[in-house]
Amino acid sequence: MSTQPDPARFAHIRDWVFDLDNTLYPHHSNLFAQVDVNMTAYVQALVNLPRDEARKLQKDLYRDYGTTLAGLMARYDIDPDDFLAKAHDIDYSGLKPDPDLGEAIKALPGRKFIFTNGDRRHAERTATQLGILEHFEDIFDIVAGGLTPKPDRKPYDAFVGLHKIAGSNAAMFEDIARNLHVPKAMGMTTVLIVPNNFEPTFAEVWERDPDQTDDVDFVTDDLGSFLRDLLPQLD
Repeated sequence: MSTQPDPARFAHIRDWVFDLDNTLYPHHSNLFAQVDVNMTAYVQALVNLPRDEARKLQKDLYRDYGTTLAGLMARYDIDPDDFLAKAHDIDYSGLKPDPDLGEAIKALPGRKFIFTNGDRRHAERTATQLGILEHFEDIFDIVAGGLTPKPDRKPYDAFVGLHKIAGSNAAMFEDIARNLHVPKAMGMTTVLIVPNNFEPTFAEVWERDPDQTDDVDFVTDDLGSFLRDLLPQLD
């Protein structure tokens, strides 16, 4: 695992796959914190628990099922559309546009995709606020994945099958290491996005995946700089 981009490892890449939350925008933007609050409120209303107990349940569901949504569907048979609408009812105005990142993504050779456990509307609104939406070929969301979240292999198989992606010619950028296990097994070059200064104090230990470093080829706390460092050496 390296913190420095190696252009030779990316020279053959023609499909660039990006997670959305805490990947295409910095962790310190705290955009996903709003979603997290909404999910806790949803769980609290559903099971009629005090907020602290509802939040613990939400995090247990996330850990055990990959997403809060998957856990709620498995245990409580909720309406996924209702959950997604309420979870992503947030204010995007505090997210700063990132034209430099947009230019770097635009300059990458080949196709670019967003692959998220969120829904398409959330991804579109986020990428629009960042000013980068137009640079992506497609958004593959939780609905496209049959409501099965990463890190389960099923949505990855559906994604690469839909877009005819060869793993050896693809790179994936993610902020959760366990979500890179399948891409690594598929032959993709993997990049883990971490918070600024490598201090993910916001996350629970199980979100940091300390045992999955073998699935990570590169790690960076600045996606834009990482891509810009690669560009001069790419075709």
